[in-house]
Amino acid sequence: MSETNEIMEGLGGQGYHLTTLDKAIGYARSHSLWPLPFATSCCGIEFMATMAPNYDMSRFGSERLSFSPRQSDLLMVMGTIAKKMGPILKHVYEQMAEPKWVLSVGACACSGGIFDTYSVFQGIDKIIPVDVYVPGCPPRPEMILEGLMKIQDLVRNEPLRRRNSEEYKQLLAGYHIE
Repeated sequence: MSETNEIMEGLGGQGYHLTTLDKAIGYARSHSLWPLPFATSCCGIEFMATMAPNYDMSRFGSERLSFSPRQSDLLMVMGTIAKKMGPILKHVYEQMAEPKWVLSVGACACSGGIFDTYSVFQGIDKIIPVDVYVPGCPPRPEMILEGLMKIQDLVRNEPLRRRNSEEYKQLLAGYHIE
């Protein structure tokens, strides 16, 4: 259930609830995300605060951090991404199994931040597709949680066959990802 205690779309009555398979799978996926933190600077510290008891990211079903891309479905990129790290970040993204989502946390990951130099990517969307942006320098834990809730909404409402669509394949081709 979401924070507003909404019930999944469908037909319900005393003791039963009927819905579509897409909605049931989307609901289950949205509350069992396994994030992979890719933290390079101060936004990583704010992420640590988000995981701590005061904010408790685990209440959203994302308490199991995975440090293996093959076991993750949410890549959380936090901090400055230097151009030398770009191929590594892309490789990590490519190793993740479908379906996968990306959360860009902080001004540096979203737009390069204050580092307008030749050696820093001016946003990770130059190398991998991003689903949700969380601005701030560094963003507060509440903002990171809001970004996670936006990812959950996206996951909950995504059709099962979207990842096989021609549009999605063209998106990945634009990033030179197969």
